Amino acid sequence: MRLPSLPCTFLPFSSLPLFLPLLLLPLSSPAVNLSAQSLSPVERRIVAAVDTHTAEAVALLERAVNVNSGSMNPAGVRVVGELYQAELDALGFTTRLVDMAEVQRGPHLFAEREGSGPRVLVIGHLDTVFEEDSPFQRFELAAGNWARGPGTEDMKGGNGVVLLALQALRDAGVIDDMNLIVALIGDEEDTGDPLSISRRDLVEAGRRSEFALGFEGGVGGRGSATVARRGFTGWKLTVQATPGHSSLIFKEAFGYGAVFELARILDTFRETLVGEQYLTFNPGVALGGTTVDFDAMQGRGTTFGKTNIIAETAVATGDLRTVSLEQRERTKARMRAIVAQSLPGTSATIEFEDSSPPFAPTAANYALLARLQEVARDLGQGAVEAVDPAERGAADISFVAADVGAALDGLGVVGDGGHTVDEQVDLGSIPFMAKRAAVLIYRLTRVGT
Repeated sequence: MRLPSLPCTFLPFSSLPLFLPLLLLPLSSPAVNLSAQSLSPVERRIVAAVDTHTAEAVALLERAVNVNSGSMNPAGVRVVGELYQAELDALGFTTRLVDMAEVQRGPHLFAEREGSGPRVLVIGHLDTVFEEDSPFQRFELAAGNWARGPGTEDMKGGNGVVLLALQALRDAGVIDDMNLIVALIGDEEDTGDPLSISRRDLVEAGRRSEFALGFEGGVGGRGSATVARRGFTGWKLTVQATPGHSSLIFKEAFGYGAVFELARILDTFRETLVGEQYLTFNPGVALGGTTVDFDAMQGRGTTFGKTNIIAETAVATGDLRTVSLEQRERTKARMRAIVAQSLPGTSATIEFEDSSPPFAPTAANYALLARLQEVARDLGQGAVEAVDPAERGAADISFVAADVGAALDGLGVVGDGGHTVDEQVDLGSIPFMAKRAAVLIYRLTRVGT
């Protein structure tokens, strides 16, 4: 069962106040009723159940955080996956750990329940950026109902929100009627290659789902959600030129050399591409000389050259971040055209490697945000606003966003210091966000039934 057909063009955030009423018009049908409503008796039971299990959720978070599950520690990722697998088994899900040894990563955990009505795909991840040699390894309580530890915010705290919400739905007696898939990915922080293997099961789950909900932390606090995230594309620029004595540079037989051509291309990127909304590109590494030896996997290289020799080779690598597939492909074409305008005596090629696809801010996503806003109002939680896509990096929800009817991310915990040894979580945000998530899932699974 899909949402009503909606346009998938993305909208600038600056125009949202003007366009948002128009975006919601297709959702006035009985299948997706956005009229305000108070909590039903069932929903009040769901909310009460969250409070009942909050202490257990914090204890589970501590257990998960105290197991190192850096992306390059497959054994640790498996232990965390088995920890959550036991919880989902107890909730009546059919679970499986999907081995990812083929891409040298830990397993993914998938759990599924078959019911009636629309299917909701819930997304989290098992791994963290902190490997086994990190000094940051343990869960510690902090002042003001906060806790420190690796993955407390990103995203074992978000996984805790998911499990707490599902426990509440179970206790309220409604989970048996639901179509649900929980996907906890083992390599979100350092994705295994090729993507055709490492994201195969996630993409398949997205193709069978009407809604996708991501539980990464919200960068805007409790009153935020993510309707779009920019995708990530890597690029490598390689320049070849005619070598010779430096005194002969610029002459017709020798031309401008590889370093000048590399500089021309990069500066033309800057001159012509800067300023487009949500588009960024960055050369992270540049090398040039007579010879260049670059290791893309390690992000490092060496070069040899002399001041009196025209540089024969130059290499630069970087990233490209875009908010839609259209923006990505159009920008690639513009970059290729710039590369093709070679200075005399030089030639250049550019290669692109698409990683995380864009999660575009579609009309359907804003309609789903409106449903979340309705839930928050009915819970007395206040306003929920969309996070600017420029504030978000890539995430796993991007791999399914184009296939589901609508998607939202940033539904996890509130925290600070992600990806640093100062990472911490507001423990009070766990039940707060779990109540919102549980009621939203309950309502979504009943749309059109």
